[in-house]
Amino acid sequence: MKNPASRTRDIERQAGYLKPEHCVPPPPRTGSDTMWFIRDGCGIVCGIITWFLVFYAEFVVVFVLLLPAKNVAYSLFNGALFNGLAFLALASHARAMCTDPGAVPKGNATKEFIESLQLKPGQVVYKCPKCCSIKPDRAHHCSVCKRCIKKMDHHCPWVNNCVGENNQKYFVLFTMYIALISFHALVMVAFHFIFCFEEDWTKCSNFSPPATVILLILLCFEGLLFLIFTAVMFGTQVHSICTDETGIEQLKKEERRWAKKSKWMNMKVVFGHPFSIAWLSPFATPDHGKADVYQYIV
Repeated sequence: MKNPASRTRDIERQAGYLKPEHCVPPPPRTGSDTMWFIRDGCGIVCGIITWFLVFYAEFVVVFVLLLPAKNVAYSLFNGALFNGLAFLALASHARAMCTDPGAVPKGNATKEFIESLQLKPGQVVYKCPKCCSIKPDRAHHCSVCKRCIKKMDHHCPWVNNCVGENNQKYFVLFTMYIALISFHALVMVAFHFIFCFEEDWTKCSNFSPPATVILLILLCFEGLLFLIFTAVMFGTQVHSICTDETGIEQLKKEERRWAKKSKWMNMKVVFGHPFSIAWLSPFATPDHGKADVYQYIV
């Protein structure tokens, strides 16, 4: 006996239930639609907080940890490394936030569009009743973005966007670079405390000892919290990519109808084909090449 969820999906498979006459044709694209940005208050606030915390870490690392250091080589090396990773983290965040995650055209479930698909008898099509669009396989509707997103993993308020087919690479890079700068900051704070215990506190910082301690404690709290959160998120994302199963598909325990690929091929689908240093760059758009994004079991 089928459960209610299965019966609902069987109903969706019947063309008579698509009701294309209820859908308004999608509006024509204008110049203002070229950049993707979700106007969600919570997401915008979370995005601003993310950038503020990175800039706070930059301030403490540069003005409290590195500039007062007597070893110039130590300051230059760690300053270049930390600022480089922070720049890549913010660039990845911006790309994850402003890249269309794979939104399905809104309102395309019109009679004309359905006829243009030239569906074969018995061929399965899905219509989203919320955004009135024909849903591709593995697409899910996001209540915040108000769109159906291809291979949607989840909606992340920290990047004010869905993590989907087109921006998962940038989200993974964002979590990786944030985890790296958090770990780097914690290591530098540990060395700084060791140095200050051996020297006069007034000589190891341009700020007063109480202010220095407060700034470093806040940085430690921020670094530890972000390290744990982003490292766990990075691990779950890599696992999701390797198994070729999004977070929503795992949560809903959806039946796997797509062909199983190797873990390496799944990585190429997200980061680009073939493997190159561009995998680590938020400025390089993934080139799938021979990596087939959709392979289904016939």
